[in-house]
Amino acid sequence: MQTTFIFLKPDAVQRGLIGQVLERFERKGLSFVGMKLVQVSEDLAKQHYAEHAEKPFFPGLLKFVTSSPVLACAVQGPNAVAVCRTLIGATNGQKADPGTIRGDFGMSGANNLVHGSDSPESAERELKLWFTEAELVAMSKSANDWIYDPSDLG
Repeated sequence: MQTTFIFLKPDAVQRGLIGQVLERFERKGLSFVGMKLVQVSEDLAKQHYAEHAEKPFFPGLLKFVTSSPVLACAVQGPNAVAVCRTLIGATNGQKADPGTIRGDFGMSGANNLVHGSDSPESAERELKLWFTEAELVAMSKSANDWIYDPSDLG
């Protein structure tokens, strides 16, 4: 099992899409092993988006992500990073495939509803930024026997 970091951005929270977005991950068979509503500080935003610090859009990104609470999630499942990225869709909602979260709910490249870690290494770093170990739970669902073939679990 792999754990990845997802957060529903201010636009998803303000538009009342939390339930519909979370449902996409659950319907796929992924498990939430951590979740909390967070008012993002500028310091946390800068740490999270450090790789973009020199890009021209960085100040706007910080303003956006700190403008309203976000829902931070730790999501677990086989190949969770890649599976979640596929569910989320292309960065710009106008270009994202129908059936993806951004394709179904998004019309912007900046206000794009959801962040998902782009690699296992990013997931590890981001999970440590947003969650303490005590905030993550070990989870085993009996439904997993019906969702995954044992070969899916390594």
